[in-house]
Amino acid sequence: MKFTINTSTLNHHIQHAAKAISNRTTIPILTGIKMEATNVGIYLTASDTNISIQTHIPLEDEEHVIAEITATGSVVLPAKLLTELIRKLPNKQVEVEVKDNFQTMIRSGQTEVEINGLDPEEYPLLPSINENNTLVISSDILKLMIKETIFSVSHDESAAILTGVMFSLDHGKLTFTATDRHRLALKEMHVESAADITFKNIVVSGKNLNELYKILSEQSEAIHIIVSDNQILFKINNILFYSRILDGVYPDTTRIIPAQSKTDVIVNKQKLLQAIDRASLLSREQNTNIVKMTVDENNGISISSSSSTFGKINEEIKMDEFSGDEVNISFNSKYMLDVLKVLDAEQVKIKFTGAMSPILITPEDDNECVFLILPYRTG
Repeated sequence: MKFTINTSTLNHHIQHAAKAISNRTTIPILTGIKMEATNVGIYLTASDTNISIQTHIPLEDEEHVIAEITATGSVVLPAKLLTELIRKLPNKQVEVEVKDNFQTMIRSGQTEVEINGLDPEEYPLLPSINENNTLVISSDILKLMIKETIFSVSHDESAAILTGVMFSLDHGKLTFTATDRHRLALKEMHVESAADITFKNIVVSGKNLNELYKILSEQSEAIHIIVSDNQILFKINNILFYSRILDGVYPDTTRIIPAQSKTDVIVNKQKLLQAIDRASLLSREQNTNIVKMTVDENNGISISSSSSTFGKINEEIKMDEFSGDEVNISFNSKYMLDVLKVLDAEQVKIKFTGAMSPILITPEDDNECVFLILPYRTG
């Protein structure tokens, strides 16, 4: 194998592929990136069996030649070394040549590096997926749905199913759900083109979605999503992103979302966020993150917290709308701040169902996005 390619382009694609590399793998071949030169371009593949990424570099685009293939072939090169090396090369062009026993020469300007490669035949094949039912959505929608749910996944591996976001699609309504038992995030979007496609209980690891989100941040076009028995594939331009679907049945979260509330409040999101953020300074010192909120028609919203070491903080903010009963409630400030930080809205509606019942947060005039936080018992 021998080819010459633009260094920046190669680096860009290696960085994408390397997102599938795990430092915890015990399989030597999976510590590497498979590099394959073909007549239609260069393919980079990385996998840790839980996530697999393949990126395709075409030989040319509409404006210029990207790569020139002298000899086709393939090799597996150590990912950690490759990502660092290509990023630090001095020249705009780099030549990659594989010789006997997969010894690989990388040349750029006056720099020449010899790397011990591995046999690509030992590298696992990409998952086989039937592409009959393909959901097509814009990258902006997918990014938004991941952003507004991923922060609520659990980090407790003993309940593995809760470490992922559940996808469901029914009658053109795509729903993402995430919960760690203390909070819940639910986001719904209508996808006109998906009226005939249905799936449920598709749970994708939050860690994998975080890596997908980083790739999506650079894209702004249609994303193809294909679901199979145990894999989900996201096709993004010249990138294939595979993720294993988590085993198990996701809990029915619809039963914990209250249908009615006792108190409804509409308030400026930024003012509420800043007040809770300030109050959390003292609660963090106590390692509790607990903030108290009092809501009544005459005094508005009072946010407070205290520390036996440092003192107390109390702040009042005005409400834009209020209906219902007076509320005294305590909650984990981090959970509330996580919600407010991802919401792209000036005003938020908060629904209270009792001092020890779930708190519901939604953007004003937007029912496609629901956040739930369980209160904290203070005494």
